[in-house]
Amino acid sequence: MSVPRPAAVIVLAAGEGTRMKSKTPKILHEVSGRTLVDHMLTAARGLEPERLIVVVGHARDRVQAHLAQTSPDAQTVVQFEQKGTGHAVRVVLESVGTIGGTVLVTYGDTPLLRAETLAALLERHGEDGNAVTVLTAEVPDPHGYGRIVRDATGAVLEIVEEKDAGPEQRAIKEMNSGVYAFDGLLLADAVKRVSTSNAQGEEYLTDVLSILRQDGHRVGAHVAADYVEVEGVNDRVQLAFARKVLNSRLLEAHMRAGVTVIDPESTWVDVDVTLEPDVVIHPNTQLHGRTTVGEGAEVGPATTLTDTVVGEGALVRNAVCVEAEIGPEALVGPYAYLRPGTVLARKAKAGTYVEMKNAQVGEGAKVPHLTYVGDATIGVGANIGASTIFVNYDGVNKHRSTVGDHAFVGCDTMLVAPVNVGDGAYTAAGSVIDSDVPPGAIGVARGRQRNIEGWVARKRAGTKSAQAAQRAAEAGNEQGSKT
Repeated sequence: MSVPRPAAVIVLAAGEGTRMKSKTPKILHEVSGRTLVDHMLTAARGLEPERLIVVVGHARDRVQAHLAQTSPDAQTVVQFEQKGTGHAVRVVLESVGTIGGTVLVTYGDTPLLRAETLAALLERHGEDGNAVTVLTAEVPDPHGYGRIVRDATGAVLEIVEEKDAGPEQRAIKEMNSGVYAFDGLLLADAVKRVSTSNAQGEEYLTDVLSILRQDGHRVGAHVAADYVEVEGVNDRVQLAFARKVLNSRLLEAHMRAGVTVIDPESTWVDVDVTLEPDVVIHPNTQLHGRTTVGEGAEVGPATTLTDTVVGEGALVRNAVCVEAEIGPEALVGPYAYLRPGTVLARKAKAGTYVEMKNAQVGEGAKVPHLTYVGDATIGVGANIGASTIFVNYDGVNKHRSTVGDHAFVGCDTMLVAPVNVGDGAYTAAGSVIDSDVPPGAIGVARGRQRNIEGWVARKRAGTKSAQAAQRAAEAGNEQGSKT
């Protein structure tokens, strides 16, 4: 049987989440590069619902601003007073009107819930012809969750919340996930009749099941294959657990697609990371945002890439790269930092203790070590010597420099922007270059060396340096007398 397309998915996301102990609304905490609510909305989109509705309340301005950026297809409805899940759904229906067809209700803090599980719930709901079907799970420890109470035939009688449950009900292992598939017309009628006769004085959506059953309608349940999926995130411990589970899923999918992950326990990837076949990820590596790694490239160990493109066959080790582009067969690291706007062409190199920002490095060009390249263009095959500094900031504005094709910049050179070193030109080691160097020329900008004989003996008398100099002088005199 094909899975019916839901008329609407309602995501409940109005709660404060006090146990997170955070200024950030609970549903905006991130797991694997995506907020909790965005994980749920992504799963919901897998069902292709006709309408996607998010109930907001606590910090609603901030949540709505976030959703406007990440989920413009989602309609928000404000629950100004958080009076329970039943109240939240009632507020939605009062705002948008009765929704015919199947209405799926879920939560914004379940990042591990898969679209496949939601589809299975909808399929069961349709096959059984239920007025409502609840997604349940058998859990080792159901503390804090509503319990599923069944009759002798296994039919669902009611859902009892933890605070309202007696000893026998608390012993039940089958828990309510908070996810339901409703007949929309029946839901609209029943939710108006939910009472507040409970320990919290709130309108529980769970009471709709009892109301529908009393009306003679069929109430069913679908047990999730993996209880971990339906566990919500209420504190930082559960947030870390969700992150670990989701990361394990992501890495498994990549490995089955042909990626080698040397140590999955120390490797972390975000949901929007793309890894091509034969990529090798070494230990202690983190790949964030929309990072893409091309076929045959190696990343790590101890590397963090954020929104970075790594070309085929490139090697990136012990590096931090943010919004950078690393070309095919390029070499980065160890201990390199590529900042936004950095582009390395094919076979270019950014080596040990090299920092780059808004820099374009031509094919085969090398920046091997101990160098800062800021706001610069480096030509094909150029070589930048150790300890070179592109002096790009005058205290007010940034300026750009250019090093031509196959140019050679000597060690300990300072290029004071804006300045151009022409094709095939050289700079002498230790120079401060503040004027253009024409193609094929060598720029020399350093003071002439002069040696002051006897300075140590006069100015540092009695020191070990003076003693060493005296021994060397005596040895030289003795050698001279022999010859």
